[in-house]
Amino acid sequence: MRKTFVLDTNVLLHDPEAMRRFEDNNVVIPIEVVEEIDRFKRDPSEKGRNARQVSRLLDDLRSRGNLSEGVPLDGRDGGHLKVVFCRSETLTQLPPELKAGNGDNNILAVALEQRLSEVMGSQPPVVLVTKDTNLRIKADAVGLTAQDYTTDKVDIADLYPGVCEVWIDAGRMDQVKGDGGLAIAALPDGAIPGGSLQANEGVMLVDPAQPSHTLLARYDAADGAIHPLQRVTKVKLGRVQARNREQSFALDLLLDPAVQLVTLVGKAGTGKTLLALAAGLHQVADEHRYDRMLVTRPVISLGKELGFLPGDLEDKMGPWMQPIIDNLDFLLGGEDRGSMRAGQRGPRNSWADLKGMGLLEVEAISYIRGRSIPRQFMVVDEAQNLTPHEVKTIVTRVGEGTKIVLTGDPYQIDNPYVDAESNGLTWLVERFKGQPLAGHVTLLRGERSALAELAANLL
Repeated sequence: MRKTFVLDTNVLLHDPEAMRRFEDNNVVIPIEVVEEIDRFKRDPSEKGRNARQVSRLLDDLRSRGNLSEGVPLDGRDGGHLKVVFCRSETLTQLPPELKAGNGDNNILAVALEQRLSEVMGSQPPVVLVTKDTNLRIKADAVGLTAQDYTTDKVDIADLYPGVCEVWIDAGRMDQVKGDGGLAIAALPDGAIPGGSLQANEGVMLVDPAQPSHTLLARYDAADGAIHPLQRVTKVKLGRVQARNREQSFALDLLLDPAVQLVTLVGKAGTGKTLLALAAGLHQVADEHRYDRMLVTRPVISLGKELGFLPGDLEDKMGPWMQPIIDNLDFLLGGEDRGSMRAGQRGPRNSWADLKGMGLLEVEAISYIRGRSIPRQFMVVDEAQNLTPHEVKTIVTRVGEGTKIVLTGDPYQIDNPYVDAESNGLTWLVERFKGQPLAGHVTLLRGERSALAELAANLL
């Protein structure tokens, strides 16, 4: 059944193409939304860019007719878009508490007017689409159907883990170790969970006769076979080594130049950032596979802002990059042992030394648009705070010979405009699932400390 969807401002700021994603249904944009979009158009952030794009799309649709009467959208089945004013008489029908005439109430009044037309038989069913939880509650209170914008949402409970278990006999396990690996066609029926494997999916092979007999492998979609992990045991990363199977799968992906995009998801302390930096540093400084390592992360604070930071870009980025500095200091052994015995910390020059040698570059995500980044090992930390549009902007910067790694914990989001199911990291995992150039691992076990693991599980 055809429906009428009334869109809130936050939906269009989240996805400027949202008005085109309702197929053959009718889309109504209240004039209050256009006013709010206009107020955002000078914002230098992503919201400003999205606002300008929405304005351009609406202006382009004007060429198809009068927006107040409705114009056809791109869908072949006859969807229409209309810009509607809020009538004062409709506002009077709202409860007294909602008659103030602010932005949300005006949008609510437009949706209510569409709903009244539906009752009279001249309109299809009406749905208010908003990412504002309180507006959805208000809509429900006045008898309107309201929904969140879920086009780009990913069910976090069903997020692709990147790892599975396959139970096979010892004979087939020996075949995996051979030069050609073991074709998945040779596996017994029902051995693969879900019936199929994704490209670069980690596989833990288990012998049913002796469950302690296991083998870590990876599925290669190019030849349709399972091959044992090779790089984890051959490459030495100094003080870093895989402590569990998920970390082994992650390191194998990080060290494989054929896998150009790696996503690592996991709770605090699972080693996401440390593994990415260790693999990147090895391939930049030791193997010279990439020219430098580029590190970036969203500038979103956990609590209240401390105010403007002094200095140039490097000085301003320093506090945000402190977690990266800590990990690099651990990797390079930047603590003087004598000072530690004396109860004092030694000098920490790892960060400056790497930058001085041209092996490390720090970039603010705000300035990454328009760049082309060739032959670099790129690490995007705390990627769960990015929107899908921001992730697309970053990944499309990747040039020839560059590998990009995105790490994050969907349950630790500080960005008020995304959540565990709508952030760019989980969206990217699902979009690139099964692509030969991409690999993903969900890290489960915390290795930072016993206390950190207990806190992550209990708090």
